[in-house]
Amino acid sequence: MPAEWEKHEATWIGWPHNPTDWPGKLEPIQWVYGEIVRKISASEIVRILVNSSTHEKHVRGILKLLGVAAARVQFFRMPTNRGWTRDFGPIFLRRDKPRRELAIARFRFNAWARYPDWQKDDAIPQQVARKLKIKIIPARLGNREIVLEGGSIDVNGRGAVLTTEECLLDQKRQVRNPGLTRADTETALKQNLGVTNVVWLGKGIAGDDTHGHVDDLCRFVNPSTVVLIREKNQRDANYRPLEENWERIRDARLETGERIEAIELPMPAPLHFDGVRLPASYANFYITNVAVLVPTFNDPNDRVALGVLAELFPDRPVLGIHAVDLVWGFGTLHCLTQQQPAR
Repeated sequence: MPAEWEKHEATWIGWPHNPTDWPGKLEPIQWVYGEIVRKISASEIVRILVNSSTHEKHVRGILKLLGVAAARVQFFRMPTNRGWTRDFGPIFLRRDKPRRELAIARFRFNAWARYPDWQKDDAIPQQVARKLKIKIIPARLGNREIVLEGGSIDVNGRGAVLTTEECLLDQKRQVRNPGLTRADTETALKQNLGVTNVVWLGKGIAGDDTHGHVDDLCRFVNPSTVVLIREKNQRDANYRPLEENWERIRDARLETGERIEAIELPMPAPLHFDGVRLPASYANFYITNVAVLVPTFNDPNDRVALGVLAELFPDRPVLGIHAVDLVWGFGTLHCLTQQQPAR
């Protein structure tokens, strides 16, 4: 699995349509998505999943008003349950020998072991492979199919993958793969993603309804460096779990055996909706071919986070995307995108 900063052929996005994802906010969310498409389409094709011709016409109207060039977007009428393409969308693999080609690792999706409606989302990788005419490889451990969301992993493209125990090893609350041990899970990741080293963190952040996705927590920014979020308020629910993750990352090793360099990324002040904490995190950024899109939250730490990432990506502008409304759906920029590597 290539790293996100490697060249993309396209970015996939499932256009939002489920009103339960953004109670009372679905209409303005469309314009946030449109702005994201506008930024991404400056340097790569955006492939948009829509439910029908009527849905496509609606989306085209929004993008036209925002000045998105029609030639920079492609529509695929593949119905979805929700719009969180990172988690159910195709996870692309690439190999160079004997010839350079792409394939899709066909992991299964069960809506984070949380929601009953997931069948349409689960069918997307198969449909994409068929449409693109590329190989799809069932993700298995022995004869067993493996459930995995794209937001639960982050790779450096050289053999290392980041993930959390809270998400992939949970056997009580949101269980993806009942009965799988740590050793089983590591074997499944290595066999199906082409990685050689699994870096385990502990818990994810408060408010994350995925139960511990790493893309709200810790991200590779180059082959040997990660950003890891940190909470300075000792009374905050995130303080102790994040400090534990800092201890873990200090002891972690890359596929080369070397230590990982960890750079601190701040947290915004807590955001709540209807008394429920939301997973607002600057770690949920998305790397395009020419820019880094970062969620912002009308918070003083917006500027700090953008500055940290700007130093780490000197070859790309770092652009803030207002995400206060977006995070009402329990996810932001990385959660709704999935990169397709260049062949």
